[in-house]
Amino acid sequence: MDPIRNPYTPGAGTPPPELAGRDALREKVRVCIERLRIGNTAKSVLMVGLRGVGKTVLLDQMRSDAEASGIHTIRIEAPENRSLPALLAPALRLALLRLSQIESAKEFAQKSLRALAGFAKVLKFKFQDIEVGIDFEPERGLADNGDLESDLTALFVEVGHAAKAAKTVLVIFIDELQYIKQLEFAALISALHRCTQMKLPITVVGAGLPQLLSLAGEAKSYAERLFDYPIVDKLDRPAAEAAIRKPAKNLNVDYDDAAVERIIFYTQGYPYFLQEWGKHAWDIAQSSPITADNVEKASQLTVAALDESFFRVRLERTTPAEKRYLRAMADLGPGPHRSGDIAQHMNKKANSFGPVRSSLISKGIVWSPVHGDTAFTVPLFHDYLIRTVPSGV
Repeated sequence: MDPIRNPYTPGAGTPPPELAGRDALREKVRVCIERLRIGNTAKSVLMVGLRGVGKTVLLDQMRSDAEASGIHTIRIEAPENRSLPALLAPALRLALLRLSQIESAKEFAQKSLRALAGFAKVLKFKFQDIEVGIDFEPERGLADNGDLESDLTALFVEVGHAAKAAKTVLVIFIDELQYIKQLEFAALISALHRCTQMKLPITVVGAGLPQLLSLAGEAKSYAERLFDYPIVDKLDRPAAEAAIRKPAKNLNVDYDDAAVERIIFYTQGYPYFLQEWGKHAWDIAQSSPITADNVEKASQLTVAALDESFFRVRLERTTPAEKRYLRAMADLGPGPHRSGDIAQHMNKKANSFGPVRSSLISKGIVWSPVHGDTAFTVPLFHDYLIRTVPSGV
């Protein structure tokens, strides 16, 4: 079959041809935004899930949905080495410049830009990575105390007033939220809390790894009342089948039932893996329908592709001690595993691995579902480790 017409799109944040099984989450965010637009309150939404479940794709689709309905949005990604103020400042500037073009919001947007100027000028001494254009001179006493929590709150309140005057909502989409430092996360939560109290139309739709749940709670005790935390998980059987069949069907290509069963078995319904298996099965097949034999032949290529990119980039970030710990986890199965069981498997005391485990959590490679448990954030990672990392390395 023609590889040029291959509809499957494995890649980091690449939209799939069929966004199956996510309608309920999209509707949750739509309702949140529309409530804010008419002056009601609504919880911000923080989506949590493992790698490969399509959080980034879903976040971008939600943003497209919002903008199509006339909502103002910004989007940032939180890498490990950037501060939240540095990420927010330039994005907020662009949003405010757009709002300033709306006559009813012009005065409020300009005041917000003055607040942003003071915010960036003062906090630049603390967060030296802040770089933002200044369109207005700072207004003395407006978001310029030098305390991130109070200044971000003051800034968000002004931005919220501008959005309200424009009869819109400002939605801040944030990916990889688990990398935001605790004090910065606390400031974000506090700022959103004040806007909620004042019924201002500004909200956050974020996505991150499962440890985001505990991070939010540790940052502010009331975070659980400020956010909804929908789980983005692997697709159920009907949605996984739709993700496989529909893109091919649109190009007049079918799968036999056994082929679909094999793909779902290998992928366990994880969206990224569905795209990889679909891509390679299409390329292997000579004609429609794609068969179970095509899928079996494609599996070798798929696993090699995943090992080279999806899995390998995570492992390359680890130290030798972390690799040994991960391999011991893999020996015990997909997990989660008790910390004591991992240590026992390595013939060590459990408390000797505290720093290693903490480092792996901060790198987003493992997480703790409950106290004392450790699990991989990457589906099927244990199989990869067994294939590629010698035991006891």
